[in-house]
Amino acid sequence: MIIDEFDVFLFDLDGVIYIGENPLPGAVESLRRLRQEKKMIRFLTNDPCTTREKIAGRLKRMGITASPEEIITSAWLTAQYLRKQNIRSAYVLGDDHLKHECSQAGVMVVKGEEEAEAVVVGWSGNVSLYDIQEAVKQIHNGAKFIATNADMSFPTSKGPLPATGAVAEMIRASTGKKPYIVGKPNPFMFQKAIESISSKAKVVMIGDNPLNDILGAHQAGIQAILISNGKNAPFPSPGDYRNPDAVIGNLQSLFDDRVKIKQWNTRDFAWPERIEAGVAGIIFNEQQQVLLLKRSDNGLWGIPSGHVEPGEKVEEAIIREIYEETGLEVKVTRLIGIYSDPDSQIFLYPNGEISHFITTCFECKIIGGTLRQKTDETLDARFFAPNDLPENLLTMHPRWLQDALEKEHAPYIR
Repeated sequence: MIIDEFDVFLFDLDGVIYIGENPLPGAVESLRRLRQEKKMIRFLTNDPCTTREKIAGRLKRMGITASPEEIITSAWLTAQYLRKQNIRSAYVLGDDHLKHECSQAGVMVVKGEEEAEAVVVGWSGNVSLYDIQEAVKQIHNGAKFIATNADMSFPTSKGPLPATGAVAEMIRASTGKKPYIVGKPNPFMFQKAIESISSKAKVVMIGDNPLNDILGAHQAGIQAILISNGKNAPFPSPGDYRNPDAVIGNLQSLFDDRVKIKQWNTRDFAWPERIEAGVAGIIFNEQQQVLLLKRSDNGLWGIPSGHVEPGEKVEEAIIREIYEETGLEVKVTRLIGIYSDPDSQIFLYPNGEISHFITTCFECKIIGGTLRQKTDETLDARFFAPNDLPENLLTMHPRWLQDALEKEHAPYIR
């Protein structure tokens, strides 16, 4: 039984323990049995419009024992994050619960036109266009951008309505800044839930949302179970972080001998937000030295590379990228390979965004132009012998170069 495999059980609330004011079938009995078996329990919710004390009272009315210390809300966690970051003032787009949690953590909630160290986005039906404009101004003036959670909508009897993520996305579009998301699927909520628990304890997350509960648990290295009626189709890739390790209909399945759970093996790559088409170009000179550029964004050496723009062929893209980065005019002479392995092709940008590149790598020949040592994108440009490359080289580029030196080999697919 699943109950025998774990010491700590993390639960989402809405859709797992209850819906509205009513507990879901088997929830009360299952939690009572977990308590009897001396299992540790934590409740995790992205709802920023409540407090831990209110949720504990709500659970008690349903017949479920829970203390405020066992509950983590995105509002309370956001306040803890602000304190951890030594943020002393915040402009808050949220209801009184979020503002109360911030004040309790020693963070002053400022009004419009007052300077704040951070903009905090939660949820309130009273958020206005003025509030969003003020948040944008604060961020442009240097305020940090933080959101309690990334949920774009929440279910109602009238259908889904906008939620915190929708408001944060408006501000992101206006500022070009990505918010730090405190709640699920950010691992921070899971780490906070188990910070006082022995590292030897076996932990499992149980939720009903693959994009928050399952993805977040797996990013934190925790096994994850999905509560589902069976209508959720699995994601196609077996390595997808959003695929649960087990699917159950209700919490009573935790005590069913027939239900098995797979082991989650944490991958070496961060979970990407999007997939992008990339290109790379390997250029040899007459001495069979390879051209490398020192990138201005991270100070690392690498092969000329970049993005494919809308309406552009990959061959056109690498010719354009090389000219923009080096001033050299080139023609493509052969295809070296196509690279998509997430262990090497997932890239973390300085602004926190994560992309999974599918890169088409070509060998190119110089046909004109003059090499520029420094551009807006590069700090230096030099030719190196393949056996004497700089140490601070982008991780995936030695693989591309090694494949390029295998000149008799057909193009690689890696």
